[in-house]
Amino acid sequence: MPLRRAGAQRQFQLRQPPPPPPFPQCRAELVHVIILAPRAIPAGELRRYPAAANVGIMEFGLLLPSGSAQVPSRAIVDTAVTAERLGFDSVWAGDSMVRARLEPLTLLSAVAQATERVRLGTAVLIPAHRHPVQAAITLSSLDVLSGGRLVVGVGAGFPGFSEQEFNLVGVRFKTRFSHLDDTVTLWRQLWTGRPARFDGKVLHYDWLPEVPRPVQPGGPPVWLGGITPAALRRTGQLYDGWLPYPPDPADYAKGLATIREGGRDVTPALFATVYLDDDAERGTRALDEYCRAVYARPLDFVGRIQAMLTGPDLATQLARFAEAGAGHVLLRIAAVDPGTYAGQLEMAAELLSVLRRRLG
Repeated sequence: MPLRRAGAQRQFQLRQPPPPPPFPQCRAELVHVIILAPRAIPAGELRRYPAAANVGIMEFGLLLPSGSAQVPSRAIVDTAVTAERLGFDSVWAGDSMVRARLEPLTLLSAVAQATERVRLGTAVLIPAHRHPVQAAITLSSLDVLSGGRLVVGVGAGFPGFSEQEFNLVGVRFKTRFSHLDDTVTLWRQLWTGRPARFDGKVLHYDWLPEVPRPVQPGGPPVWLGGITPAALRRTGQLYDGWLPYPPDPADYAKGLATIREGGRDVTPALFATVYLDDDAERGTRALDEYCRAVYARPLDFVGRIQAMLTGPDLATQLARFAEAGAGHVLLRIAAVDPGTYAGQLEMAAELLSVLRRRLG
């Protein structure tokens, strides 16, 4: 179940919805989608998800609720196991020092030992929080321990939100993009060989250690989060995948077209925040409550930055992103109460099942 590296051919169809916060925001090759003969969907399911009759299938991931306000810490690994059982293709962990949460690479190491099939990803890792060489060793070790299932989504923080984190770790916020690109370039050199030294734009090392060789040739795929013109340019030049969260599918399509102008084949993914409810008004209230709990800001603000999806036409909303080119949808469930989260996860799996049966 490799996730694909740049240059490999690949076709996606669609599935469901989830996007991240207005703040911090990976590559891959998805292989285990098996399409069989079409089968009719029961009328009751079509009434519940009317758009399923016209939607194809895409890969789906689940953002694990690693924040302290969501699911008890000891239950998070169980959530990943449940997601694998329910048919999700990947599970992901976020990274931030602004809010209390489990460290993502530590969490994914535990998840790797408890699961067998799902890809393991970061959505997204902030490499500036870690020494670049030590991070290369940790990521390579995690790829080995997971049997080559790792995808590394990376980002460089969010203006007005992440400066304090960068100040804490001693990385200049103004040079965060150069620091990120240097780090990823260094990782790849360490994963594929034994460089004697490294000289990037901001990172310089006169001596480098030997790093354990990852299972995936060339190392884990690295996806970049972001949709600014600079992020699109850098994605097309250096990264293996794209993991943005724009609210408008038209912006997604435009961004993907810009990335592909450089001729680099990247994995097109989407981060979407969802609340499953047939009542759009009630679902919107739930999204607003989630935004206020997580970001201390209303949905009206967060929804202008991130994809926030709910209502009976959820499949249709996802279909629009699929038509725009998204091939892997990472869902973040907008619930902080453990009981609500568990119910939402079961409903999300039900929608995935309906959409998959449409083609299989």
